[in-house]
Amino acid sequence: MNLLTAAELAADVRARKITAVEATKAALSRIELHDAKLGAFQLVRAERALAEAAALDARADLASLPLAGVPIAIKDSIEVAGEPMRVGSAATSAEPQPADHELVARLRAAGAIILGLTTVPELCVFGTTDSVFGVSRNPWNLERTPGGSSGGSAAAVAAGIVPFAHGNDGMGSIRGPAGNCGIFGLKPGGGVVPQDIGFDSWGGMSQNGPLATTVTDAALLLSVMAGRPELANVAEPQRPLRIAIAAGEPSVLVKLDPQWRRGLEETADALRVAGHIVTETDFPYDPNPLPLLARWFAGTEADARELDPALLNPRTRTHARLGRFVRRAGLLSSKPVERSRAMITRFFDDYDVLITPTLAQSGPWAEQWHKRGWFANLASNIRYAPYQSTWNLLDWPAANVPAGWHATDAVPLGVQIVAPPHPNAGGEALILSLALQLERLRPWPRVAPGFEG
Repeated sequence: MNLLTAAELAADVRARKITAVEATKAALSRIELHDAKLGAFQLVRAERALAEAAALDARADLASLPLAGVPIAIKDSIEVAGEPMRVGSAATSAEPQPADHELVARLRAAGAIILGLTTVPELCVFGTTDSVFGVSRNPWNLERTPGGSSGGSAAAVAAGIVPFAHGNDGMGSIRGPAGNCGIFGLKPGGGVVPQDIGFDSWGGMSQNGPLATTVTDAALLLSVMAGRPELANVAEPQRPLRIAIAAGEPSVLVKLDPQWRRGLEETADALRVAGHIVTETDFPYDPNPLPLLARWFAGTEADARELDPALLNPRTRTHARLGRFVRRAGLLSSKPVERSRAMITRFFDDYDVLITPTLAQSGPWAEQWHKRGWFANLASNIRYAPYQSTWNLLDWPAANVPAGWHATDAVPLGVQIVAPPHPNAGGEALILSLALQLERLRPWPRVAPGFEG
């Protein structure tokens, strides 16, 4: 079976040109062919997925289902009934979950087939996807990580195993893997998609969202996740947008790779030619990293609280200890966040969207980072993925759009589009609209070479 987009595949299943069982078998065949070298899946639901596909094919209302028969991968960080949720850790329970997460329930109701659970780093803390369960790899360059923590989902999409996948993003965990793997990935803003990730979704910073090979597929998936069918009807901007281009590094610890800068510049040039008002500017990043780091540490502490510390990686234990410290020290005040929000909101008085590099450098080598120390992991994360976390702290929507090719590192490039939140998911709709235009102006390959069949 050809690698159809999710929208094409759902249309064919609704029209009964192909069956959900045939679509599921094709995806399972691609897992068998490719996943031994990718490590994208923690668990494959082959028998259950086929049984669910057969039941779907027998439904009388098949023609009304927006995701009819489309295989989807779920990140191993939310509940899928009947399957364990290990979250990349030997400390978590191997017992099956009693019920679906609300998001999984929505996907099933829309006709999607849950193909399997994708791999994550332990408790989804760090920006590479490796754990006691194995190492995930970037389909474009198997020596490099697909990023984290939605790295397994991004690898599965970039390899064409599934046309789209679920991810979640607490510090860039959708956008970073999407940037590494040359696909579109969107972190919604607050209140658009149900959260309920771990103990408290990292104090509200973590959001569920889509990873897809096309903007149209991502919009379709987001519309189901959000329960907003209108989000699937994405169209290019109908007026020139005021676009801020900001290449400046968020920290003195960061140096932007010239090729990632080039991806941003070429994107800006394309948008100028398209008639948008494009301005290169300095973005006012908060120089104080403590509010963000404190919430990252505290979120890990909360998720690890009921787990046996002896079974956690040393880097995770250190992260959780720092989380206990910041809670005791009262370092989770909302005042610094509100000051930053006010400053950045004023910045957007002059712009509709902001575009930055998605990453400062390409993802590191695909290694067993979970066996390395806490500081090595922290330094790697800060050095290569510093542009994303501000938008988790503020709870604003942001997305990765592919932006060319890094010839030296042999991986894709990407840019991050950010918009202020608007009622009824207007910020997400604006991002999707501009991304759709970029997809036409600067099209990208849907899957990595060698994975097209």
